Amino acid sequence: MVDYQNADHDQLMKRLRPGHSVEEVSYPLARQASWSLDDLPRTVTMTLHQGSSVTSMDFHPSHHTLLLVGSNNGEITLWELSLREKLVSKPFKIWDVSACSLPFQAAAVKDAPISVSRVTWSPDGSFVGIAFTKHLIHLYACTGSNELTQRIEVDAHVGGVNDLAFAHPNKQLCIVTCGDDKLIKVWDLNGRKLFSFEGHEAPVYSICPHHKENIQFIFSTAIDGKIKAWLYDNMGSRVDYDAPGHWCTTMLYSADGTRLFSCGTSKDGESFLVEWNESEGAIKRTYNGFRKKSTGVVQFDTTQNRFLAAGEDGQVKFWDMDNINLLISTEADGGLQSLPRLRFNKEGNILAVTTMDNGFKILANASGLRSLRTIETPAFEALRSPIESTPIKVSGSSTVNVSPVNCKVERSSPVRPSPILNGVDPMGRSVEKPRTVEDVTDRAKPWQLSEILDPVQCRSVTMPESTDSSSKVIRLLYTNSAVGILALGSNGIQKLWKWARSELNPTGKATANVVPLHWQPNNGLLMTNDISGVNLEEAVPCIALSKNDSYVMSACGGKVSLFNMMTFKVMTTFMPPPPASTFLAFHPQDNNIIAIGMDDSTIHIYNVRVDEVKSKLKGHQKRITGLAFSTNLNILVSSGADAHLCVWSIDTWEKRKAIPIQLPAGKSPVGDTRVQFHSDQLRLLVVHETQLAIYDASKMERIRQWVPQDVLSAPISYAAYSCNSQLIYATFCDANIGVFDADSLRLRCRIAPSICLSPAALSGSQGVYPLVVAAHPLEPNQFAVGLTDGSVKVIEPNESEGKWGTCPPTDNGILNGRTGSSSTTSNHTADQAQR
Repeated sequence: MVDYQNADHDQLMKRLRPGHSVEEVSYPLARQASWSLDDLPRTVTMTLHQGSSVTSMDFHPSHHTLLLVGSNNGEITLWELSLREKLVSKPFKIWDVSACSLPFQAAAVKDAPISVSRVTWSPDGSFVGIAFTKHLIHLYACTGSNELTQRIEVDAHVGGVNDLAFAHPNKQLCIVTCGDDKLIKVWDLNGRKLFSFEGHEAPVYSICPHHKENIQFIFSTAIDGKIKAWLYDNMGSRVDYDAPGHWCTTMLYSADGTRLFSCGTSKDGESFLVEWNESEGAIKRTYNGFRKKSTGVVQFDTTQNRFLAAGEDGQVKFWDMDNINLLISTEADGGLQSLPRLRFNKEGNILAVTTMDNGFKILANASGLRSLRTIETPAFEALRSPIESTPIKVSGSSTVNVSPVNCKVERSSPVRPSPILNGVDPMGRSVEKPRTVEDVTDRAKPWQLSEILDPVQCRSVTMPESTDSSSKVIRLLYTNSAVGILALGSNGIQKLWKWARSELNPTGKATANVVPLHWQPNNGLLMTNDISGVNLEEAVPCIALSKNDSYVMSACGGKVSLFNMMTFKVMTTFMPPPPASTFLAFHPQDNNIIAIGMDDSTIHIYNVRVDEVKSKLKGHQKRITGLAFSTNLNILVSSGADAHLCVWSIDTWEKRKAIPIQLPAGKSPVGDTRVQFHSDQLRLLVVHETQLAIYDASKMERIRQWVPQDVLSAPISYAAYSCNSQLIYATFCDANIGVFDADSLRLRCRIAPSICLSPAALSGSQGVYPLVVAAHPLEPNQFAVGLTDGSVKVIEPNESEGKWGTCPPTDNGILNGRTGSSSTTSNHTADQAQR
């Protein structure tokens, strides 16, 4: 080993000593006290045909049956294994040949095909990175409920790009690549080159970014067998190891980041699988079991912090990490490539392995078999829609659409792409929609306010085991996959209801036609927030759900807890009071950053990864009641119980503007103010008990306002956009519900208290009413309400109607001869609107 004796090298080597890997929001699997061969995925469950030889595979980090596959014809494919279906296929194409270098343009026209050399997910599934055998890398954004969207194309290396990985230097998600030009390069998500590391004397074959404590580094291997380590500082390689075999070698860490392994093959075909002592640059153990000379390079993977697997001699071979002798091997019923490529899912219960006939086999253990046989595949169901045809649809709840927290980091830290909020293409609303026969018919009729007075006039279903008079429903969310509803009560307990596929509900999505299941894991756990020492009468529950529905973050006056949605286990807690959290919102471009509104009127910009408050924003006088991000405008809008709005730059966190909301005459600035961006991320819905208002967020000028009046005269308790931002659902303190046109703020339908209240609540003296409303993320005419008696109801129109009334036509303020529920524009005062 060549040792570069300097302070940086000493520090790096000190950090590389084996020990606990600090991944702030990761939860590595505990080292198993005992295990059996049944833990290994060895049962062949399916053989799938890709159509071209598979060159790279990677499982989604949290959806464990979702497999990304790259082929030697340059195509990438997304497979849902539980359905045995291709969800998305992307044939190779150059997105912008004019932006590519002249050498690549010349290489691209030659006969040699361009193949995929590496496919990989970012650790939260936000992005897909692809490296090709000639020059290029592609980055796609995975939009969750639709498909893969082109993000950047980079002419990254001269010759082939041999490997690609995600890393997180300086708290910024980046892409690391290596190539035939002997270079390692680091790119930001806009394709800007941040670093270029020189020092290898041969083409760089593989990279392995990692970090220990606060030191970020990259291991790289070249085809001359040299292993180097780099810090992100352009100061050159810190170490120089020799890999056994002195040829192509790949390095991987165990899932918990504490053990380093490499696997490679020499030019004469001898293969080596070893564990390293990082601090000494020496081999700790060499594993036995390779039988024959290989004509290529052996591939390997690790899983469960326990097992190693490698493909050789048409077999998959398994080792226990702590035993150098071969544990067991399998031919997987035959047909594997001589040197099969293989990949575990993150749970280690499913293994994909390549076959000779341009496909791959899926092997599983008992747990994996259950995953593959599950009927319900909610999170990516919408991916089955036609490629590049449907608008992106994500949650339309009144909280900011959120990004998943990375709870299982393998090589990097996640960043989330800028979401298109509330379910529609932001350009879609600027294009006039073609008029339909129904539109013309509706306009020909004298307009009349639609009123739903009797339960037979609509469809509704009450969540089982939801009514609890001791716990009001304070926060309510649909899951982003639309198969469930999550409610947070005033007692700090979260409940989850899920729909399943059935003859009555073939999609398995939330519907009022079918009663869902009150879902709990087999361990019987409840999702209970920390309420030690908390006065529940004063606590303000808050909640944010990850985009992939795997994790939910919430608080109820105590510490913020991160729950696993499958097991209900608390993965981590942070931010103990005082002050107490009152609102949670993930940064749309980096899910390690959370904006946390506090009861002391401040907003904490908190970095989960380093467990540190990066900024404290001060601009309100009372507790924070709402937060909404706009990536189009690059701002965070906050609202408080002081009836003020503040606008903050999300680059510098400086306050740009602060304005009071315009209250009707005689109304005091008390109560919660909530904010939610329209899907165009330009218009802002502001909700207060005294009004609904639409603001142009670029200027923070009010465009339109509606105040309670006529049949809806009670204070507003909550309001939210529908998923397509064409409707606004508003709940009132007398248990009425109003459905408004989102553009004009004109009432199109009133839903009477008899629809959402039980007969007992209607006749009782408790004054039960909806405290919160949530919009279905895919169906614009479905919504759910959470009530003060703890009950949750899903409500949607009768199938014969299909929608909530019609939008009233405007004729000089008079609606076809009768006074309508009016709204005012920004050049009218609020008290003029009151009738």
